[in-house]
Amino acid sequence: MDNGFNKPIKKRNYKPAIIIISVVLIGAIGILAGLPGVEGFDAFDVTILPLMNAIFNTFTFLFLVGALIAIIKGKVRIHKRFIYAAFVTTTFFLFTYVAHHFLAESTAFGADGFIKYFYYFILITHIVLAAVIVPLALTSVARAWNGENARHKKIARWTMPIWLYVSFTGVLVYILISPYY
Repeated sequence: MDNGFNKPIKKRNYKPAIIIISVVLIGAIGILAGLPGVEGFDAFDVTILPLMNAIFNTFTFLFLVGALIAIIKGKVRIHKRFIYAAFVTTTFFLFTYVAHHFLAESTAFGADGFIKYFYYFILITHIVLAAVIVPLALTSVARAWNGENARHKKIARWTMPIWLYVSFTGVLVYILISPYY
């Protein structure tokens, strides 16, 4: 396998790491969802964390759009840089998300009518697809690292739109629930 620089790529088996990371992340977030939050925590206003989540999701979305445009134009290096930037902002999102759900109680959505159903539809699809995107994104990157371009392209056709949806709806969820913090 050639990586375009006349150096053979040594294929690695990333599958065990992908499974472990996916199970640990999704499991930890699932456990945090059931915890009540730290009582009496007042070192700082924890409602800043969801705003940070939305900011990181916005950057992730923009980086993914940049990556998509770059790869459509055949700019592989720029595509890679945008994808790595999206992973960085997603990682920052995960830290602030975990911190918020560890420190604060869940916030109830207070609206009624159509907006309530709209919110819960967006929230549920966001949560389900956020769990799906973890192994998809990791597998996509692993295939690229291994120089498996055809297999990378095949899975990226699913990964990119789902990751875009998850990052966009993360911001939308914040906008909809922020009045109730």
